[in-house]
Amino acid sequence: MKRIYMDNNATTRVREEVVNTMIPYYAEHYGNPSSIHYFGQKSRAVIDDARIVMARFISADDPQNIVFTSGGTESDNFAIKGFAMANSKRGKHIITSSIEHHAVFNTCEYLRKNFGYSVTYIPVDRNGVVDIKKLETALSEDTILVSIMHANNETGVIQPIKSIGKMLKNKNIAFHTDAVQTAGKVRIDVDDLGVDLLSISAHKFYGPKGVGMLYIRKGLTIDALLHGGHHESNYRAGTENVPCIAGMSAAAQIAMREYTLECSRISLLREKFETGILERIPQSEINGIHAERLYNTSSIAFKYVEGEALLLAMDNESTGIAASSGSACTAGSSEPSHVLTAMGVEPLIAQGTIRFSFGHDNTEEEVDYLLDTLPRVVEKLRTMSPLWRQ
Repeated sequence: MKRIYMDNNATTRVREEVVNTMIPYYAEHYGNPSSIHYFGQKSRAVIDDARIVMARFISADDPQNIVFTSGGTESDNFAIKGFAMANSKRGKHIITSSIEHHAVFNTCEYLRKNFGYSVTYIPVDRNGVVDIKKLETALSEDTILVSIMHANNETGVIQPIKSIGKMLKNKNIAFHTDAVQTAGKVRIDVDDLGVDLLSISAHKFYGPKGVGMLYIRKGLTIDALLHGGHHESNYRAGTENVPCIAGMSAAAQIAMREYTLECSRISLLREKFETGILERIPQSEINGIHAERLYNTSSIAFKYVEGEALLLAMDNESTGIAASSGSACTAGSSEPSHVLTAMGVEPLIAQGTIRFSFGHDNTEEEVDYLLDTLPRVVEKLRTMSPLWRQ
């Protein structure tokens, strides 16, 4: 039986071209990039080249503004803690949103609980879009940093980053965005968005796990998160992960070549899927449907069904469908999604929500299978639900 993977927002399959790019830096060009001999300089060259590629990936002018990290969580921590600590004398107020990934949310809470920072969480509307007017009202003389995600990992709703960037311009307030879900799916231009700090993780766009980057606008004062050697222009101590950096660069180059094709192809798959679900499964609804969303993401609430039970039923040997009930980082939690709660979704409906996230390998035949299979699975679970029988 073929299994169908619909959880690409959690992680993606590494593309074969990316794997092939990485292998030589494990087996042949394995030198430490800080060494001055031949082996070291071969590794240094691939890092320098990758920095140029990643700068182009986000339309940044200077490759030296790119700092390689271990992934999105480290990049978010680095951006928020590093900037907050370096600028605490100017102020200790941070603004973020109520729908952020826990890498941002828990980092802000850490600063609040342990270092006396105040944090304002901006609400979102029913479609999961940040309220810009309330964000502007929350600004104060003590505000030093605003962190709003580019697109939500659960609903795919794209946030008005460019409008927020324009509002913050010339206010001496740094602007960070977690672009982990948008990188590789949409074209990013840091100047057009007006951001000073931007986080990316390679495994969300068919690169390897364990590598990411943080863009730091020139002139920004930010403390290092890791201390030791003089790596990454003194921003991040530790020997660079050369194979994975090479892999991230390769994945970024593929994404830049395929932006238009992938957007068009996957958009059609999602449209067919969502239309079919709404037609075939009564009492189902799409979260964030009236907002601009990533073309690959469907957050669907199946009323009177428990989400974890539905996931297990989809993933069994006879069905073989892999999806998620939200962020992979909160798997195992019995609490309703904080994102859906912030959107005003009722707890019982939130707990019956499944996220389907399409990727490069998904096909129209798989969508047909989903539309044939899911109605039967949902109907079976509803027959066992006392709420459905009422």
